[in-house]
Amino acid sequence: MNTGLIIIDVQNDYFAGGAMELVSMDVAASNCGRLLASFRADTMPLFHIQHIATREGATFFVADTPGCEINDSVKPQPDEPLVVKHYPNAFRDTDLHEMLQQAGVGKLVICGAMSHMCIDTTTRAAFDLGYQCQVVADACATRDLEFEGQRVRAADVQAAFMAALGMPFAKISSTDQVLATR
Repeated sequence: MNTGLIIIDVQNDYFAGGAMELVSMDVAASNCGRLLASFRADTMPLFHIQHIATREGATFFVADTPGCEINDSVKPQPDEPLVVKHYPNAFRDTDLHEMLQQAGVGKLVICGAMSHMCIDTTTRAAFDLGYQCQVVADACATRDLEFEGQRVRAADVQAAFMAALGMPFAKISSTDQVLATR
């Protein structure tokens, strides 16, 4: 059973100056880049996920804008699979599951953004499809949220979502832990 890397939505709009800036996106992207380099060096399966907004009134990841482009830190090479999605779940209405099956992938290393949205949704869907998932917490980013007038800091959002995914959906690891065990 192969292990595959899924890099979700490391796109320009999530970086400083983008339409939906995330907290510590530079750090998460750097760690995604380290994982990508390792998978490339070992010629292991890897998959880039790019969100293109299709809902009316979307304010980020708008088609044909610089913000929707995958950031240079993890830019796909011409021969690497790129899955374009329009929903938080990278499996919904895409060929991702079929691509993973064709590559013999049964274990997933998942990183990218946003932790509380596409990372969470895709990880839960992957678990439901029978994949063994490992989410790389320091290679994921999120933002401050608000609930009933209360601000929830990005660090608390990150901790809550990693804790929730850690049982039973995924093993939660750091980039260093993943790289040390490959």
